[in-house]
Amino acid sequence: MLLSLLPQIVLFVSAVVLFWLSQNDMAGTIEYWEYFVAVIAAISLISGWSQSYLSNEVRAWYLIKQVIHWGALFTLLYVANNQGLRGAIDAQQYTTIVIYLIAFTTLLAAIHLDFKLFFFSLFLVFCAYLLAVPADNAVLLYIGETFGIDGAQSKTLSISIGVAVVGFIASTFVLLSMRGALLTKRIGAKRKEAEAA
Repeated sequence: MLLSLLPQIVLFVSAVVLFWLSQNDMAGTIEYWEYFVAVIAAISLISGWSQSYLSNEVRAWYLIKQVIHWGALFTLLYVANNQGLRGAIDAQQYTTIVIYLIAFTTLLAAIHLDFKLFFFSLFLVFCAYLLAVPADNAVLLYIGETFGIDGAQSKTLSISIGVAVVGFIASTFVLLSMRGALLTKRIGAKRKEAEAA
C-alpha cells in the first residue's frame, strides 16, 4: 500500500517544497518547476496505467495520448524559453505562468488520463494563486475566517501544507477506490476464464 501512495507523496511534498522556495526566490525556482513537469509526467504515465486498464483502453492509444499531452506542455515551455517570453516578463510573472500551466495540464491529465491527479492539480492552482497574489489574498482571508486562523496572510506556508494534506487524503481515497475497482475487475476476469475452461 505504501508503494502505491509513494507517487502521491512525492508530488505533494515536492510541490510544497517548490512553493516554499518560490516564496523566497521566484527567479531561482523557475527551472525547478520546469524540471518538476518531467516528474509529474512520469508519475501520470505510470499511475494512469491501471486506469487505462479499468476503462478497457488500448494501451498503445493510452501511451500516445500521454506523450501528446505532456509533450505539448514541454513544447510550450521550450517555446516560451526560446522565443523571448521569459525575458519579456519578470521572474514572478513567468514562474506564476509556468505553475498555472503545470496545474491546468495536470488537471486535464486528471480528467482524461488519471483521476488520481485531480486534487494535486487543484493544489497546484492554489499554490500558483498564492504566489500570484502574495498580499491581501482573498482565499487566505477566507480560510483564516473559516478555520479561525489569526494572521492567515502571514501563514501561507502553514496553510499550503494544510491544503496539501487535505489534497493528499482526498487523492488517497480516489486511489483506494480505483484499487478496489481494479481488484474487482481482475477477479471478474479470472472467474470468466475459469468458467470458460
